[in-house]
Amino acid sequence: MNIVGFIQKLFGLDAKPGEPEKLTDNSFDTVISRTDKPCFVHFYTLCNSSCQVMNGLLNEIGPNYIEKASFYKINIRDNPYTPQRLNITGVPTIVVFKNGETVEALTRLVPIDQLTEWIEKNM
Repeated sequence: MNIVGFIQKLFGLDAKPGEPEKLTDNSFDTVISRTDKPCFVHFYTLCNSSCQVMNGLLNEIGPNYIEKASFYKINIRDNPYTPQRLNITGVPTIVVFKNGETVEALTRLVPIDQLTEWIEKNM
């Protein structure tokens, strides 16, 4: 294990099963188009507190859907091309993709019960 992997594991920064995996502009299309499960992609920025709360909610909810859905996240500051192409104008935004196509977007922070209901509706 390298030092970065050790630090991530030590501080709990490595993704656990079901928690959103990081995407980049380079990996986005390949990852989203290859899965047959609904993909929930969280567009976020580190400097936005609502995004941090949403990230925590998705970390909590994601493991409940390991068999039914995939969860991802993409930092819009480090990866500006994908959000621009998808017309993401605010964060936090979660976009649902099925078969590589956009289905619906949620652009705001919502309580965990409303987020769970929205995810269930888009399964």
